[in-house]
Amino acid sequence: MYWFATGGPPRASRKDRTGIYHPQTGQPQIMLLSQLITPEAIVPSLKVNTKKQALQELSERAALVSGLPPREIFDTLLQRERLGSTGIGEGIAIPHGKLADAHAIFGIFARLPRPIDFEAIDGVPVDLICLLIAPESAGADHLKALACIARMLRDPKITAKLRAARDVTGLYAVLTGEPATHAA
Repeated sequence: MYWFATGGPPRASRKDRTGIYHPQTGQPQIMLLSQLITPEAIVPSLKVNTKKQALQELSERAALVSGLPPREIFDTLLQRERLGSTGIGEGIAIPHGKLADAHAIFGIFARLPRPIDFEAIDGVPVDLICLLIAPESAGADHLKALACIARMLRDPKITAKLRAARDVTGLYAVLTGEPATHAA
């Protein structure tokens, strides 16, 4: 399983802790990647020719999953891309943004059968995209979710399995660490 939070039990006083806390008990909570990405949020074969098309298609999927307006999602992603590409290298991009109307952090994952130029840091065309949307109030949790996804996607064994998986079930199994008969 891929964990999102502190990586273990808190070691310091409450004010020094990082992670997600239960609103009533104040106890640390662990967030699984399966809480960020659902099977409905996986696109096993996104056929696009450009970065802009990819962001438009992923914004549409994010709107279906979240109920947020697709144009608002797309505009937020474009605004973030103007600051610098979210292509992190090795064929991977993690476009992300914060929206006032988002109620929770969520992700959309897509695999492209034909890699596209994403202006990535290493110049390698992108074939794996994990979009992340967070509420404006998410604060550090947004960054922790990004770090969790980036760590997972920087693992060559995982990216090889993602590139080999052929359907939503297989991709979801690889992303969440759950066993599946279709996972590569």
